[in-house]
Amino acid sequence: MTAASTPKGERRRQLLVVAAAELLSEGGFAAIRHRAVAERARLPLAATTYYFDSLEELITAAVRHEAEEELATGRRRLEELSERPLGTEEVVELVLDLLLGTDSRDGGTESVLLRYERLVGSPRRPYLAESMRDLHSRLHELLAEIFRRSDADVGHERMLELIALVDGAVVNALIESDPDPRGAARRMLRAQLLR
Repeated sequence: MTAASTPKGERRRQLLVVAAAELLSEGGFAAIRHRAVAERARLPLAATTYYFDSLEELITAAVRHEAEEELATGRRRLEELSERPLGTEEVVELVLDLLLGTDSRDGGTESVLLRYERLVGSPRRPYLAESMRDLHSRLHELLAEIFRRSDADVGHERMLELIALVDGAVVNALIESDPDPRGAARRMLRAQLLR
């Protein structure tokens, strides 16, 4: 048994992953550096290279952790709602939480901008490709379940159109320095769902 596979080792590894995920959320890929992660986790610098073979492995673990947390939160919120069909407003907010993150609820551009920078920047990191495909697929499954619960006639192609609509509204809002990109996406998505 290696030190990394002991309960203490697993706890230390998880502390590093959580610290890296926090840095990713706050500052994007550039924020994840061995020293910054170790300091955030309050562990020795050597722990980052002991528990992870490379910075890429640590970044991948951080991306997965952040996405897993968001998917779990979205699933919990969906389960908290009764089995009745979801209303338009509930669907809009659940979808926006999953596409823009719950931090976007408070308005402002920073959390949304960082999220889109990460999404657009991930293809420059080929080591993330497999994880991104898996997480993307699981996100689509959860979105499909949300739409099914709304009794809306939203098949796979229509769901992709709605995601593209949200992405377009957000990017346009960011370009125009709109202080509330989530609000812009909310208006567009609501209008489409009420058609």
